[in-house]
Amino acid sequence: MKTYINKLGEILPGVILCTVVMVGSMFIADWLGAFVNQLQGLPPESSSPISSIFIAIIAGLMIRNLIGLSGSFMAGVSFSVKVILKIGIILLGVRLSFIDVVTLGAWGIPIILICVVTGIFATLWVTARLQQSYRLGTLTAVGTGICGVTAIVGTAPGIKANDEEIAYAVGNITIFGILAMFLYPYMAHLIFQDDPVRAGLFLGTSIHETAQVAGGALIYEQMFQSTEVVDVATISKLTRNTLLVAVVPIMSYLYLKKGQASNEGNLQVKKWYQLIPLFVVGFLLMAGVRTIGDAGVTEQGQALGLFSPENWEALTSSLNTLGSTYLLGIAMAAVGLSTNLKMFKDLGAKPFYIGMVAAVTVTIVSIAMVMLLGGLIEY
Repeated sequence: MKTYINKLGEILPGVILCTVVMVGSMFIADWLGAFVNQLQGLPPESSSPISSIFIAIIAGLMIRNLIGLSGSFMAGVSFSVKVILKIGIILLGVRLSFIDVVTLGAWGIPIILICVVTGIFATLWVTARLQQSYRLGTLTAVGTGICGVTAIVGTAPGIKANDEEIAYAVGNITIFGILAMFLYPYMAHLIFQDDPVRAGLFLGTSIHETAQVAGGALIYEQMFQSTEVVDVATISKLTRNTLLVAVVPIMSYLYLKKGQASNEGNLQVKKWYQLIPLFVVGFLLMAGVRTIGDAGVTEQGQALGLFSPENWEALTSSLNTLGSTYLLGIAMAAVGLSTNLKMFKDLGAKPFYIGMVAAVTVTIVSIAMVMLLGGLIEY
């Protein structure tokens, strides 16, 4: 019992800080939005043109890098990124039917596969041209193409990557992912205007980390009033995440084939089921519950045999608000608070070029594939 109380005491300060930053950002976004609307001659009740998610991330970055963050907050900030973010994404499943998830995921697979494969080969090619470590190129490639730090950590043991290579890869993913999170929502609106499916596919297939995709999609939603973009981007990203099951063993095999592990003993390759993110399963289960509940309302007048149509609608709406507004808002504040910009000062030029090539390649291929195939998807 004392152990759990101690753990709660460790994470609580950081979670409270993230919550305060999130709530403060909502007020700041509303105030700035009302001011901008007034300057434009719009009525006070007009929606705010300022994203509270954007403000939360910027505020977190400023606190961490200008003021500094006490060690007592670190555990809670890390918990917010690793756990609260995933709970928020799981709750997003309640806004979708299971059929929608399967349909969007299946149609997105060709786009995702081509983006991932092209990004990996382009990254490994430029790594060889710059005469950098094959392991560094591999980590940067899978981090950019699949799911950021999770893919890097999952792949590193299988290719015997050292701490420096892991740090360089994580630095690349962090800097280019954050830039994409801020810029790509506006790029998506510019390129795929009035098409939320294409915009969501682009955000879900081109931004690196799950947290960064969530942040970019929420910024898009708040700026351009499109909830569909969040749904499509989330499903696309979770589909990318599941490719870890295939990519980690393949990259380990290619490493062995190159003969680079001949004198390094047995490789530590995780079993396939250890590579499936549990929050992806939770998201699917939540979508399944929504589907069963909606079917119960339609056929029997009760959801799950417990809730009237009105109560079911109120419950699903509340869970959606809890996940998409509050939990993900806390997680986005934590993204800013957990990003120490000092780590980039030691990032050499050549590893930086590898990360840039990886990010640009995946972005260009994503735009091309979404333009080509995005129109086939109905949502």
